[in-house]
Amino acid sequence: MKLLFIGDIVGEPGRRAVKTLLPKLREQLALDFVIANGENSAGGSGITPKTAGEIFSAGVDVITSGDHLWDQKEVLELLANEKRFLRPLNYPADVPGHGSGVFEIKKLKVAVLNAQGRTFMQPPLENPFLLAADEVKKLHEQTKIIFVDFHAEATSEKIAFARILDGQVSAVVGTHTHVQTADEQIFPGGTAYLTDAGFTGPHESVLGREIEPIIKRFLTGMPQRFEVAKNNVQLHGAVIEIDAASGKAIKIQRVSENL
Repeated sequence: MKLLFIGDIVGEPGRRAVKTLLPKLREQLALDFVIANGENSAGGSGITPKTAGEIFSAGVDVITSGDHLWDQKEVLELLANEKRFLRPLNYPADVPGHGSGVFEIKKLKVAVLNAQGRTFMQPPLENPFLLAADEVKKLHEQTKIIFVDFHAEATSEKIAFARILDGQVSAVVGTHTHVQTADEQIFPGGTAYLTDAGFTGPHESVLGREIEPIIKRFLTGMPQRFEVAKNNVQLHGAVIEIDAASGKAIKIQRVSENL
């Protein structure tokens, strides 16, 4: 099977890129399943039922999130009612929503797990290394195809997290930094890995935001409004080919498409 993961969708430009480009990519790449990180889809910070609806309507099967989960109060509605929307697994058990899910597509079951790192990340959450190992064992009872979005800052934490899961999951792809890395590979146990998928949105920017206010902030230290930028919109992510019988990755390839 072929799975596409789309890196952090930023604001209206990112949503527009998904709506415009994903139908073509589904056909060209013969995709079976699409996952996207949508935590920045609402005005560049957070997600709402409306922006999630746009992303689902464009052809995304599951939306993951990260440290901007709570930036829009409407997210509580999503967490309560939408099983295709995941929050990081390592929140306390009584927090609304789910950190993983199993979804059926073309008679195949695909598990998606969302976890958040702790190094340089806020808020500080439970240890994802311990929680993910137990969760993966539970997911294995339903399917061998398991995709992990690890939302984290430190590259060392991302690599170590993926290494500990090598052979247990089909893929671990990192999000959060908005910078696509060039280290795609398949580990010895059959797990595909990419440190960061990049972001989907305006790339004539600083991580999706207008350039000048951010430069001014660095120069003066004064507060600024960081509006979502507009130009050079791209869709970033990775396509992973998985052997459905074993759950092992066969191939991983970065995606970078201009709108």
